[in-house]
Formats: sequence, structure tokens, C-alpha cells
Amino acid sequence: MGRLLPRTRYFDMRPGCVWTGHTIGEHRKGELIHMAVEFDFYFMRHGESESNIASGMAAGANFDAPMTERGHRQAEALGRRLAQDGVRFHRIYSSSMVRAFQTVEGILRGMGRPDREFEQVDEIMERQIPAWRGRRLPEVWTPEVVLSAAMKGMWFQPADGESYRSVERRVSGWIEDEFLFNPVWLGSGGRHTIGVVFHGDAMRSLFHYVMGFNDRLTGRVRLDNCSISRFRFDSGAWSVISINDASHTLSIGDVNRERDGYGAGY
Repeated sequence: MGRLLPRTRYFDMRPGCVWTGHTIGEHRKGELIHMAVEFDFYFMRHGESESNIASGMAAGANFDAPMTERGHRQAEALGRRLAQDGVRFHRIYSSSMVRAFQTVEGILRGMGRPDREFEQVDEIMERQIPAWRGRRLPEVWTPEVVLSAAMKGMWFQPADGESYRSVERRVSGWIEDEFLFNPVWLGSGGRHTIGVVFHGDAMRSLFHYVMGFNDRLTGRVRLDNCSISRFRFDSGAWSVISINDASHTLSIGDVNRERDGYGAGY
């Protein structure tokens, strides 16, 4: 079983694009940051969960649902794929939800590194809508709700839950604090490969932050279980390498590929 590191600590430091006088590593006062550091992010969705296989639900009855048996096989297949590709993570993170850290454990088994340490992070947990848990889509997506969602876009807040915008803020805030403007990483220089395992709607919100696409597309980005989406951040800012690469699970199957249409991101 992979070993958990202490939960992530965050730096309250967003100095913009110019270094503000802190002498760390090779950075000097007035020098542009991100010139000597690069992040290669592997954003990976968790393996199939018990909520994923409950079709037609607005939100899973168990918000912290564990993986299914197939989900565990998907996670190990993902780990084998990464090992075959020669991927070596400098750091690995998972959301603090059960299905995410179960996925990391499976990935590490597949990579032949079952004792590798990783961190759990609350800020990248899935979008939460408590009032919709265990309720079917037609019950909550009334004409009034559909109209409100269309008008408000990313700012639509379903019932007592989170808007896409609020999820985007917490996930992107963690990315910025932990990596992009973290003086420790900036001072280290070089290229760093980072693995992050989290959730469908949380990932979609982050992709909207990175790419700035139309709000209406946020919920329509397909992300299969245990898929890989690769992004790079360097001196030229963000680059998109690939989205929803799930070729390693084709022989195992995926609930999203087996359904007509595309269900909830949970």
C-alpha cells in the first residue's frame, strides 16, 4: 500500500509574473519567474466507483463511494501503462476521497512501486451537491433549473452545492499555491513530472481555468475512468498535450463507453 505523506501545506504567495526580491535558488530581484522551471502534469481521473455505475443519478448517494472491482483493475492497468511509458513522478497527489487514493494505490502497484509515498489534498475533491445525492436527474433538472443553469453558466449553484466556478477557484488555487507560485518549486529549477488523481467535475473546472473555453462546454468534456490528461506549464505558460487518453482500459471496459450519452462526473 502506498504511504501517505502529511497533507499539503500552502503558500499564500501570488506575486504575479515578476520575482519580488526573495532570493531562492537562482532567482534574483526583478527576474522573470518560470524561466528555469517546468511542470509536466498528469491529471488522472479515479477508477470506476460505485456511484459511477448507478446510472441516471444527479449525484451519487454516497459522496465518498469506493471503487468497484473493475475500478481497481483500471487503476493497475493505468500504473502499468505509466511504467511502460517510462513515467517517473517527482510527486504524486490524490484527492482525499476514497476512490481517488484507492486509485493511486492501484497505480503504484501497477508501476511496481507499492510503497511509494503520496499526498492527499482536500482542495481537489469532487464537486459537492449534498441536496442532490441519491436523486435522479429528471427529479432535480426541472425546466426552471435548466434555464437558470443556462443563464448563469459557471456561476450556477445547484441547490446547496458548489458552482463550477467555486470548484475552479479551489482547484486552480491549489495548483497555483502548490506549484506555479511556490517559491520552493521555483527555486529548484528543472523539469518536474507531477501525478494528480482526482475527479471528473473537478478536472473539467481546472481545464476551463487553463483553456478558457465557453462555459457551456465545461460539463461536456469527456473524461473516462483512469484516463490521463497531460498539461505542461513552463516559461510560455500552459500547453495542452492530451485529454482523456484511456487506451490502457480498452480491454477492461469503462462505464462511460458502455452507455449512450454521458453521465454525471462523480
